[in-house]
Amino acid sequence: MEVELTKDEQIEKLLEDLKSSNIRKEDWEFHDTDRSIYSTGTGLNRHVVEEISEIKKEPDWMRRFRLNALEIFMKKPVPTWGPDLSGIDWDNTHYYTRPDEVKARNWDEVPDDIKNTFQKLGVPEMEQKYLAGSVAQYDSEGVYHNLKKVWEDKGVVFMDLDSALKQHPDLVKDYFCKAVPASDNKFAALNAAVWSGGSFLYVPKGVQIDMPLQTYFRMNGEATGQFEHTIVVADEGSKVHYIEGCTAPRYDTDSLHSAIVEIYVQKNAQARYTSVQNWSKSVYNMPTKRAWVEENGQMEWVGGSLGSKVTMLYPSSYLRGPYASTHNLNISLAGPGTIKDTGAKAIHLAPHTSSRIVAKSISIEDGKAIYRGLLRMNKGAVNSKSHVQCDALLINDESTSFTYPHDEIYEPTATFGHEATVGRIDTEELAYLRSRGLSEEEASSMIVLGFMDDVMKEIPMEFAVEMNRLVKLEMNKMGAVG
Repeated sequence: MEVELTKDEQIEKLLEDLKSSNIRKEDWEFHDTDRSIYSTGTGLNRHVVEEISEIKKEPDWMRRFRLNALEIFMKKPVPTWGPDLSGIDWDNTHYYTRPDEVKARNWDEVPDDIKNTFQKLGVPEMEQKYLAGSVAQYDSEGVYHNLKKVWEDKGVVFMDLDSALKQHPDLVKDYFCKAVPASDNKFAALNAAVWSGGSFLYVPKGVQIDMPLQTYFRMNGEATGQFEHTIVVADEGSKVHYIEGCTAPRYDTDSLHSAIVEIYVQKNAQARYTSVQNWSKSVYNMPTKRAWVEENGQMEWVGGSLGSKVTMLYPSSYLRGPYASTHNLNISLAGPGTIKDTGAKAIHLAPHTSSRIVAKSISIEDGKAIYRGLLRMNKGAVNSKSHVQCDALLINDESTSFTYPHDEIYEPTATFGHEATVGRIDTEELAYLRSRGLSEEEASSMIVLGFMDDVMKEIPMEFAVEMNRLVKLEMNKMGAVG
């Protein structure tokens, strides 16, 4: 029988865990020697886009789609309503880098240097222990994909998007850039023009997968871009949990990550998308993530956003059918020199729809955390309801947090609530933990982890452990709390 620990015993256990953690930024920010076999070079023009499509031997409709998206990208301005993006060096970025010709289904077939990278990140071990399948992408290309046979036999499709375009072209065409059109924003247009890799996951009607599927994205090159495109389709009555992990080494020059994630939750289906992103502080992270949720469908977003130089991220759900629902839980940690402009969007288009958004941010030193959200109840979304909760924790005097909610309620029968809190680390709690033998950094880490608890418990265990380690790493680098 499990014995419940007293408060003092819990503190002693947490202290042991903190002191025994081997926390090193080298675990994530290492980089390999550049052994890429092909690159389109720096800069972006029509020739580069045609070259990417030719290398991949794509159908003509995709080549034409890319070129149209490039025209949109060139015409759209860089967004100026959020963080300063003038540091993105469009002309000196590599938009396509191929690491190897291999697309393996066994880790033994992956080139040793690439395989060693993923072993350092623990990806093969996680696949063996926790996952129904996994995809691994290195720079611009998927290098590995595998799905357990039991799910293949049930008709599940899970592979990198390039492979899916070759093997399931009609299925890909049905969903590609439908939820996120190239005209949506400048970074969506960029992705549609130069996308490479990502995942395609299709779960047939009635199939309920009881283990997560994971894609891990690794950006290795300097002054490079990663533009994966992910499509998840949960067909009628199905259930799936998809996980993404992302890391990149730190360089003196900046890189750009501009992904698209499209999720289609059909009638009576359930989908959960979990993402733990730990980009280095030389990466501009500018993804577009969107779900279409049909009648009685359930969509869950669970996100942990750490690292990066600037992140702008707002997962959105379009509730298109009656009784559709979405639940968005997000943790954002703005460390020193970092801007996290994050939030969520819920668009209620049908009756009896519901949404819940919980956003928690932590700002350390001069880190800036911004919540930017959109909640819209369209006319006709009868008896729909939504609740938004934003909580911010400031660690230092120079830490900042801002909240910019945007709420549009056009349906008189709808109900909506919004609450927000901003606070600092409680000095009495800090003093008590210090009296138990913790250093200031260790005590602060414990308070921060407690602040994140209601979101952390929704993250799969292996990712929650990584999140804990990353938070402790930021706190340990911070030095004294002021």
